[in-house]
Amino acid sequence: MKWKRSILCRVCLTALCAVSPSFSRQDTPPHSSSSAPPTFYRDVLPILQNHCQACHREGEIGSMPLVTYEQARPFAQAIASATSQKKMPPWFADPGIGHFSNDPSLSPQEIATIASWADSNAPAGGPLDAPAAREWAHGWMIPQPDAVIQMPKPVAIPARGDVQYTYEIVHTGFTEGKWVQFSEVRPSSRENVHHAVVYVRPPDSHWLQHAPVGEPFTGADMNDEQDRNDTHFTTADILLVYAPGSSPDNWTSGMAKFIPAGSDLVFQMHYMAHGHPMSDQTSVGLVFAKEPPKQRVLTLQLTNDKFVIPPGVPDFRVEVHGSIPNDALLLSFFPHMHLRGKRFEYNILQPGGGIETLLLVNYDFYWQLSYRLAEPRLLKAGTVLQAVAWYDNSKNNPHNPDPDAAVRWGDQTYDEMMVGFFDVAVPANVDKTQFFVRRTSR
Repeated sequence: MKWKRSILCRVCLTALCAVSPSFSRQDTPPHSSSSAPPTFYRDVLPILQNHCQACHREGEIGSMPLVTYEQARPFAQAIASATSQKKMPPWFADPGIGHFSNDPSLSPQEIATIASWADSNAPAGGPLDAPAAREWAHGWMIPQPDAVIQMPKPVAIPARGDVQYTYEIVHTGFTEGKWVQFSEVRPSSRENVHHAVVYVRPPDSHWLQHAPVGEPFTGADMNDEQDRNDTHFTTADILLVYAPGSSPDNWTSGMAKFIPAGSDLVFQMHYMAHGHPMSDQTSVGLVFAKEPPKQRVLTLQLTNDKFVIPPGVPDFRVEVHGSIPNDALLLSFFPHMHLRGKRFEYNILQPGGGIETLLLVNYDFYWQLSYRLAEPRLLKAGTVLQAVAWYDNSKNNPHNPDPDAAVRWGDQTYDEMMVGFFDVAVPANVDKTQFFVRRTSR
């Protein structure tokens, strides 16, 4: 199992519906009369609240708010088309493999309700039929944060060209350890952010030990060779991975991530130029657990960075596997590739040679989602977890930057990556380093 820095690259989309981080699968009840068409307040608004408004409200990633009738009415046919074609809400897991708690897919009944409403000239109905409005923390998809930590200085983003990974280290000022149940990254310039990874650097860490605090920097700015290497590799604990369209972290009661007292947060930012100079000053919001949890959440990854994808190949396979060093509860998956990514799967390799597939994703670079198991899966020590990725480097891939090029691992989107992130829960007193100490007797 190979441990690399966490690297994500996504572009910001405008879309009709997106994934709610607190999604709970509920079918909207049918309207009371089979002869009367569905109405917005009674039938359609509950669907929008449960599936769309997390992103489609003022200040969020959705291209238009869908909170009121006046906002939704002009887009009735567009919403019906996107939902009937199952383009929205975005979800790419094979429906025949696994069950996931954050699956936002509409039921056939909900799709039919929206289609019927749109075809009936989108009637409003009676406002008294509306459900209670969803309550959202202003500016956040998580509950109102207990702490907001912002990069002290904005990062200047050029108008053109590749942008190197940019780091900024921030003192938390925490005098005691903090258990984090919810976390969310908020860039100030979303359109320029390919990804952000927020790492936890405890006070005894030597990672980036000579790097400036509170100042943006890249690997090229480092005079010390080890510090330069540290911008390419780390085993530091991950607090949160972000990209436009992704969900915040929301751990169930009894589970949380941990920030030790005196820690720094290290923001790793990958920006993209958009033809005009910009700046970004990203923040992370934290909601602390009400009491110490029984289990600590760790974000791990399976990585293969030694592949070469030949020119023109439509279905190139790359795989990596590793054994779990100690018992852990598997919670979720987060596959990552770039523009040539085609499919991604996670498997358990069984001792007798069998394969149990846990997730199969028809990969879409522009919607790189997390997939949270509806029922967490116990992985016993020694379980072999495999990640497999397929790439389309042919001219038939409309997103392919250059089908005539051999493609290797690299930071930019015209390069490729193969990273299978996954989250596990372990006992609360076990940190990432301790988890990888294999027990010789059990």
